[in-house]
Amino acid sequence: MLIRSLTLTTLLAFAGPLLAAEDGSPLDIDKGRARPLIVIAPSTVDPVWVGLKNSLNDPANKEGVAQRNIRVYTVLNMFGQLDGKDLGQQDTMALIRSLKLGAGALPKVILVGKDGEKKFESSGDESKSVDLKKIFETIDALPATEKEAAPPTVATPVVAEPAAKGAKGEKPGKPAKPAKPPEMPDD
Repeated sequence: MLIRSLTLTTLLAFAGPLLAAEDGSPLDIDKGRARPLIVIAPSTVDPVWVGLKNSLNDPANKEGVAQRNIRVYTVLNMFGQLDGKDLGQQDTMALIRSLKLGAGALPKVILVGKDGEKKFESSGDESKSVDLKKIFETIDALPATEKEAAPPTVATPVVAEPAAKGAKGEKPGKPAKPAKPPEMPDD
């Protein structure tokens, strides 16, 4: 019993920081593909959110949002959404943790570039003056390298083909017998 406890403790000591480092933020999916615009407000009737929402619903602005690959994340009253679709509570909290904002009840508007870095951030009273025109200008002023950022490539492992049957000097292996599950002692 003591050995099991020590083994579990050692495993958690090594694996804990590795699991904590990867927070599973929804922003990780957009890296290299889109520019997340995050709006955090204490309520759905907050003037910052209402003003941006009206701008986002304007047909002329919808085209600009699509051209600039903007994805809109909202956290209103601690409930998250991505382009109008609900995020789970864990994804919402992971989003907030990944932004490293700290505590606060003031509305915030944050634009994250394709490289995953914050390009624009406003909080409190200065957020009231934020409109899509200002966000579009920020994106248009970005260097060409950020505008053309490509999504990160994932290397696919190469699987070796099994040896042909009847190869000279080799026997085909037998399938392994499944292991019997360990018996749990009564404590």
